[in-house]
Amino acid sequence: MLPRIALPLIAALLLAACAAPAAGTPPAQAQPPAAEASSTPLPPSPTPSPTTGQPSDTPTAVPTETPVPTVTPTYVSSMRAKVIVDGRLSCRFGPGAPYLFKFTFPGGVNIELVGRMEHSPNPWVLAQAIGGNNRCWVNGGPEFLETQEDIFSLQPVDPHLVMAWSSYYGPMSNVRAEREGSLVTVSYSGLVLVPERGDESGQVPYVLEAWVCQSGEFVFLALGSYGFSIEVEDEPGCAETSRGRVSAAEKHGYVRFVDVDWPAYGPDD
Repeated sequence: MLPRIALPLIAALLLAACAAPAAGTPPAQAQPPAAEASSTPLPPSPTPSPTTGQPSDTPTAVPTETPVPTVTPTYVSSMRAKVIVDGRLSCRFGPGAPYLFKFTFPGGVNIELVGRMEHSPNPWVLAQAIGGNNRCWVNGGPEFLETQEDIFSLQPVDPHLVMAWSSYYGPMSNVRAEREGSLVTVSYSGLVLVPERGDESGQVPYVLEAWVCQSGEFVFLALGSYGFSIEVEDEPGCAETSRGRVSAAEKHGYVRFVDVDWPAYGPDD
């Protein structure tokens, strides 16, 4: 049996052995403290500067043309007028002085106008007695007629609307035209009448209807002749195409009109 003093010594040795670390196990390492967030502010992001000379990615708006509205003229079908000439106003079968005479209106009378010749600068207008229907063409200039309305507001009508026609003779022959600068000369062979029939009208026998450019305006002219040629000025500067047609008259009326092969205004004219 062990002595009593040895028991406490053995117990102390056992306790010391249990508290010692196991062989080969490294001692625990102290962990460094966690890094604190820095309070130093970050530098601001640089503002991009515009690049000189570089095209923009923004699409450029392309201007569009605004359509111009088409103005449709408003015409009247008739208006009243007063004949203001001393004596009588001649009324003819066509819109111009060379056409055959039909009858007259006395000065001071009121008449009705029912149409006008388009592009006629005078203008020539289609007239009849008020309430009547026997129509013919008169010069509608302010020295011949007095109106309360604009005479150019009358509706344009066919220049041959009341034309008297001949059924006895055919159309003219050898119709041609030549140009020298702005002067156009239309020539033709004369109408040969039958002498024993007495078909001579006693008035201007040949008439040229011409649509030409003068002073920048496209105008209609009726030109007459007792000879075998007619001259007319036709200048450049109009968008419309110049043209013409020619006819001859006998006492019954006009032969069928013949279109003129109109010479264009060329670079050498």
